[in-house]
Formats: sequence, C-alpha cells, structure tokens
Amino acid sequence: MRNIFFLYIPPGNYEAVVHYQDTIVNKISQDRIFNHIDNNLKSQLQNIFGRKPIAVWGSRDSNANRSKFNRMSPGDDILIVEGNTIKLLGKIAAKTINPALSRELWQNIRDTEVEAGWDLIYFIANPLEIGLPFSVIGELFDYAAEYKLRGFTNISDVKLKRFYAQYDDLYSILQRLKKGELQEGEVVSEHLSMQWKLIQLGKKSSSKVWIPKSDQQQILAKYEFGDFEKEFAAGIDTPAKYVENIDVVWKEEFRIDAAFEIENTTAIYSGLLRFSDLKIIAPNSNYPLFIVALQSKRNRLIEQIKRPTFRKLDFGNKVKFLPYEVVNDIDIFFKNSVAGLNVELLVGRSESIN
Repeated sequence: MRNIFFLYIPPGNYEAVVHYQDTIVNKISQDRIFNHIDNNLKSQLQNIFGRKPIAVWGSRDSNANRSKFNRMSPGDDILIVEGNTIKLLGKIAAKTINPALSRELWQNIRDTEVEAGWDLIYFIANPLEIGLPFSVIGELFDYAAEYKLRGFTNISDVKLKRFYAQYDDLYSILQRLKKGELQEGEVVSEHLSMQWKLIQLGKKSSSKVWIPKSDQQQILAKYEFGDFEKEFAAGIDTPAKYVENIDVVWKEEFRIDAAFEIENTTAIYSGLLRFSDLKIIAPNSNYPLFIVALQSKRNRLIEQIKRPTFRKLDFGNKVKFLPYEVVNDIDIFFKNSVAGLNVELLVGRSESIN
C-alpha cells in the first residue's frame, strides 16, 4: 500500500515559495546533486532520471518529521499544498538525509543566523502541477471540513486502506479533475451512481444482486437500498474470495448471470485481473463479463486485452465493453418498465473488443 504525504506551505511564506521555484519548478542539475551523494544513490537516480535535472524538496530534521520520513518509500505520492491549493503531485523516487546537500540547495532567507537546514531530502519523479483546491482531498479521504494541514504529514493507514479499496491511485484521479473530466464533488459519486444503476437494472431483470460489502453501506446511505444477498457464496460453488469484490454481480440461485467491473478512476487492468482470477478458478463458466467505463476508455481496454495473460484466457471474446453512455440509455429506457430487460439485452448493446 503506497503512502501519501503532504508538504504544507503557509500562504505568504516567501522563503518556501523561493525554494519551491528553485528546486521543484526549475529543478536541479545532476552535477550539483552528485557532488554531495554516494555512488549507490547516484546510480539509483540515474536509472530513474537518466541525465535530466531532478525536482528536489526537503524538510527540517525534527523528531516528528523524521518518523514520517522513515515511512517514505520509492513510489509513494507526495502533495505540495500552498494555503488551500494543491500545487503539485509527484512520486517519491529516492530519499537521503544530507546536511551538505541541503546547504547546497537551500539558504535560510528569513533568518540568516539560523543554521538548521532542510536535511530530510526527497527526490520527486513525475511532478505534475495541479492547481486544485485542497477540498478535493478532503472529499476523497473523508477529512472534516475544518481539517487544517500543518507542515510535513501523511495520510493515516485507515484512510489509505479505504481509499485503495476503491481506487488504484491518486495520480489518475487528480489528472481527471485537472482536465475537467470530473468536477469537484463527483469523484466518488460517479462510480457509485453507475453501481446504483446496475443494481436497479439487475433487480428489474429479476436477478439477485451482490456488490462488495464495503460498498453496500455507501449505497444504503445514498439511496436507502439494502436488499443485497447476505453472503456472496450463497448457492455458488466458486470460491467467494475471487469474486466477492467485483463491483456488481447479478445472480440467481446456483448461477451467476453477469459480472460488471466499473472502471471510473481505477485502472482497467485491475478489473481484468479480477475477471482473470474468476476464469482461472471457474474456466467453464459462460456468463458475460462486462467492463463498464467511459467510451473514451475503449482503446485503453483493447490495449490491456492484448497482454499475454488476458490473450491466453481469450478475453477478446469473453469480456464485453459496456460504455457508461449505453448504461445511461438503458436506465432511462427502463425507468418505468421492465419488459424485455435481461442480460441478453446488455450483451447486445455492449461492444466487442476484438
């Protein structure tokens, strides 16, 4: 589970703003860095960045900061927040505790007599300027409205587990928000809304419906609906752990009628992996598997289907693409009627991936 760290810059902190411009925006040449680090770290940075300049940031070496710094690993996310605005999202590439490098990169501007530097240093890969309000993080991680960031901190394990149960990564969500593909307030609701539509369509087709237990409370709170199967394995001889986390399953007595993976902000690859587990342990099952996503994601699905693992399972023929737009049309059409609604209708409206 990847950690997510915050670095907070108070509004009007001139020193931090200058440092941000110097070592994040402008980046640092490798020559300046390599004069102060050992060969192992040099090799690590060269493998990641080639010969390109590197974005670098540092924190004061206090006991509180050191405990968070010790948790930091390559691949973790870091958000730099100024006031109420997320300035940047990046990936931790490497870290070092290095007073000499700190003195090389950052000077004490506000108080020139202070000797302490920013010795807890981290190198940042894939820096992405964000420019979004911090409230989007509050929504994603369920922070109280009055929550205030302070200094260098990290998201708790409890909040991280809840987040990663629904999403693959923070990077893709913030990119979609930045591009305007999602609006603030819609990050969670788009996935939940599509899940709710598939639940209703399943019930109207006379199927019993299962969604992961972690999602059932959200549906109950939002739509006041809780008529789910008590246990996924009821009447099913497939090991439940392989399928009980699929987003929506339509089932009846001893059979599964259809399985749906909704790919809103998660990577399509994750849904296909769940389907591959299902096909490996139940190779003779013949119910349809649907990837439900925006029409714009179809080409990405085709690319993923070409992976050797999925080609071997014949997913080009066994997995169908069901665009959001089609689900919305079907939902509207059957708003006041159920005549003709069944799995075969969805198969007919879905798209082949071959």
